[in-house]
Amino acid sequence: MPMMVMILSMALLAVFYSLAPAHAQAARPATFADLVDQVGDSVVNITTSSVVPGRTGPQPMVPEGSPLEDFFNDFMDRDNQGERAPRRSQALGSGFVISEDGYIVTNNHVIEGADEIQIEFRTGLELPAEVIGTDPNTDIAVLKVGPEEPLQFVPFGDSDVMRVGDWVMAMGNPLGQGFSVSVGIVSARERALSGSYDDFIQTDAAINRGNSGGPLFNLDGEVIGVNTAILSPNGGSIGIGFAMSSTVVTRVVNQLQEFGETRRGWLGVRIQDVTDDIAEGLGLEDPHGALVTDVPEGPAMDAGVEVGDVILSFDGIEVEDTRELVRNVGNAPVGETVRMLVFRDGATQTLRVTLGRRETAEGTETLTPGQTPELPSSGEVMGMTLVPLTDELREELNAENVQGGLVIEAVDPASDAAIKGLIPGDVITEVGQQPVSAVDDFETRVSEAEDAGQKSILLLIRRDGNPRFVALGLGND
Repeated sequence: MPMMVMILSMALLAVFYSLAPAHAQAARPATFADLVDQVGDSVVNITTSSVVPGRTGPQPMVPEGSPLEDFFNDFMDRDNQGERAPRRSQALGSGFVISEDGYIVTNNHVIEGADEIQIEFRTGLELPAEVIGTDPNTDIAVLKVGPEEPLQFVPFGDSDVMRVGDWVMAMGNPLGQGFSVSVGIVSARERALSGSYDDFIQTDAAINRGNSGGPLFNLDGEVIGVNTAILSPNGGSIGIGFAMSSTVVTRVVNQLQEFGETRRGWLGVRIQDVTDDIAEGLGLEDPHGALVTDVPEGPAMDAGVEVGDVILSFDGIEVEDTRELVRNVGNAPVGETVRMLVFRDGATQTLRVTLGRRETAEGTETLTPGQTPELPSSGEVMGMTLVPLTDELREELNAENVQGGLVIEAVDPASDAAIKGLIPGDVITEVGQQPVSAVDDFETRVSEAEDAGQKSILLLIRRDGNPRFVALGLGND
């Protein structure tokens, strides 16, 4: 009986393969050798060299005239000529040629800080390279060599058409083993690590140190990603590698080639994701879009954007969350006027905004948190002890631009406010999207929300000058 089952299973398997679509069988290559021959001469090894400052540290204290003074002076003289002297450090990486006249793409971290960059080709040719431009935000850099003859190069493909399960091939200089090839599949798409513009392809093709900056190819020999990072507990490949998608890379490379720098669109708002309870508090049917928490001077303010607006679409593209909005705005041309659909006061309206340039218009301000000061008499609402914001507290809590407002003096650990992360020193500027300056104002907003049958109420708070919305449950069933 077991033999009959096995024979039947094999017969069914044969029938299955005979009926399988021809394109499905063709998608399983018998070898990757032809693909390697097609693109191999366009992949390069990169060696960088930089001067590392000499080791510094405290000098031994020897009393003048001590018998050990001459000994320590001789020792320090020898040490300064050895370990303490500046030294040269080398690093390895990968890259690929994108034009016959010698433009090369790699990772910014491969060449960052280098004063010498040497490019090695599979043919044995070695050429020095200069940096054309870098973008730390996406970890992309463009280099240029001066070849005597046209170089073989590879084109970019469309990473957006790649599907989970598609074959991919990585090529590079892993652990100094130049021109190594590994293959795998697309394990996931649209991964984010830590950057605002992240759009990584995850792959199980072996990627190790030294693969950084190398290409991830589709089966047509097109670059659909730049190998950038791995997830590993030991520093070696465990089958979780990340390549920045060509959709992102091509825009960056084009700008670096044209301008030597990036030029991203800038909207000029602070935003946060819309959670389920925030959506309920706003009267928004689905929790999506980007919720505006602050509108400083800039394009958004000029266009009439207000705190509490939810940006639902940007330039005709639906906005799912803050990450998507940041990426879409960054991809938009500087100076372009685009339409934005926002949700405000229970209805939608369209605004037109002319984008600025992020690199020049948006500065990073370092904020130093102040200590929670001694607060005056207070009232308690929803598990929070609150006091009005005074001029003295405005300065200490970095809230100089806040009109009115309540300061949290204490939070009941069992309250929803504590669960949502509110802490003493937070400044509440709005409750139910209305400004508050007294505890009575807060209580009135809560009563109105409860009478309206709301399950939660929105608070706009500021912590160390940074605004965000928080939805607290009202306990209504």
